[in-house]
Amino acid sequence: MSSIDPTVARRAANAVPSIPRDAEGPVFREPWEAQAFAMALALHERGLFTWPEWAATLADEIKRAQAAGDPDTGETYYRHWLNALERIVAAKGLADAQMLARYRDAWDRAAERTPHGTPIALKPEDFAD
Repeated sequence: MSSIDPTVARRAANAVPSIPRDAEGPVFREPWEAQAFAMALALHERGLFTWPEWAATLADEIKRAQAAGDPDTGETYYRHWLNALERIVAAKGLADAQMLARYRDAWDRAAERTPHGTPIALKPEDFAD
């Protein structure tokens, strides 16, 4: 979590009580979870949404997943976080569903060509149709 301001992370954890955390703040099982968290922090800091608005969007996403059969063991929390992030970005007009799908596909291509343990980096060819 070194690239995330600890004070901002604690404020987010206090504003969104369901965030997995320990005594020091939010915890992440995988790097992409920290990145999704950091993206939400950055967008909040830029005024895209309030924490109550974020918490409501995330809660709705979790309810949808539970209704679809998610066992709610905590292991999928940041998948819900990412889905909520995509929803709020689309709702605010920053990206549409087509752009989000394009980037999701590009990340999938980049992940497939990246050796395990190596950071994933997008390249122009990852966006090829």
